[in-house]
Amino acid sequence: MEPRKTPPEYFLEIFADTLSVNDVLKSVLHLIFFHRYFPSIRPETVDILDLTLPAINDVELETLIDARVTSLVRQHLSPSSNTYGGGNGVRGRLAVEFFEKKRRRAGLWFGGLAGRGEEEVCWEIWTLDVTIATPRTDSERSKVRKAMANTLQKAALKILAIVNRDKDHIPPITTSDANPFPYRIVLNPRADSWSNRIGIGLY
Repeated sequence: MEPRKTPPEYFLEIFADTLSVNDVLKSVLHLIFFHRYFPSIRPETVDILDLTLPAINDVELETLIDARVTSLVRQHLSPSSNTYGGGNGVRGRLAVEFFEKKRRRAGLWFGGLAGRGEEEVCWEIWTLDVTIATPRTDSERSKVRKAMANTLQKAALKILAIVNRDKDHIPPITTSDANPFPYRIVLNPRADSWSNRIGIGLY
């Protein structure tokens, strides 16, 4: 049996204040899916922090994004949440994982013949490291807004550079399913190994 390849993983730094974090995270997730979501879609745009970014008009995907972002924000703004960096902000993490359906090879397992069936194999991961700031003065709010705009622009440019550069690992579409590549959005994934997270809750 071949060793499973580790999928490429791309890291994005996201910085936002408590009022903007939902919109900033949603816009970044929509930008990722805009380039990796292959069903027929009706594209839209969203204006945020003086940037116009593409978005996807898909109820199921939007519902999932809303749920994961809301969970992360609620968890990391709770009083019991840990702060890092001397109280400069709370940190959280989201990961978007894309899978391909592969036909399982027949083989002998535990002395019996295994059925072929299908398995889900991860081919790409996007990890968003999120810092949520809580500015308390007008001066702080102004600085945070500039930092938000700067990091959002950097994240958007990084996504565009990656999707235009790294294409060879995208699997061929071999199914007539509406969504050929199942995906998952994981809240606070374990940083040590993507293999701990595969195989459940795919969309």
